[in-house]
Amino acid sequence: MQESDLYGPIKAYLEGQGYAVKGEVGAADVLAIRGDEPPVVVELKTGFSLTLLHQAVARQAITDLVYVAVPQSAGKQAARALRDNVGLCRRLGLGVLTVRLSDGLVLALADPGPFQPRKQPRRKAALLREFHRMQGDPNRGGSVRQGLMTGYRQDALRCAAVLAQAGPSRGRDVAAAAGVALATRIMADNHYGWFTRVSTGVYTLTAAGHAALA
Repeated sequence: MQESDLYGPIKAYLEGQGYAVKGEVGAADVLAIRGDEPPVVVELKTGFSLTLLHQAVARQAITDLVYVAVPQSAGKQAARALRDNVGLCRRLGLGVLTVRLSDGLVLALADPGPFQPRKQPRRKAALLREFHRMQGDPNRGGSVRQGLMTGYRQDALRCAAVLAQAGPSRGRDVAAAAGVALATRIMADNHYGWFTRVSTGVYTLTAAGHAALA
């Protein structure tokens, strides 16, 4: 596949909207003009890349109406990557066109324009809760996610330390001694396999729990 394979469908798509279209005009892969309206620039690539985004952002010095055009790909992984790239283009003020090479179908997935990201208060609140829940700074930034210390794991370790010293204990007693309000829930959920219930409301430490403390 070559970038030029995208030109025919893109040209036909824009001409269908009343534009006069020419290829390789100056630095632009595709330049479209319609009356006195601002020009439309389309950058063609066989796939998303940092180079494509650099080129498209540079064209915004010419016009606000800048699109990137890429071939349509099949598969769940490709669809997920496309969704992420469209989101990035929206943030950069770029439009996105895809071309189905089998029949030349062009779809506009995003149009150029200012973008205001939608805030997610719940995710923000969860992030702040985790920050305040964690004791100290146990993780090195940039580390792989697996094996990281979390606030939940720290709470579970405090519960385990109480049981290691006191032996089988009621959940409310562990909560008070460990300073972990959700101690009973943590031991009942037993996410790490460290706890086992010996009677109603009473928990003890497993061998895995002792190993985790060590």
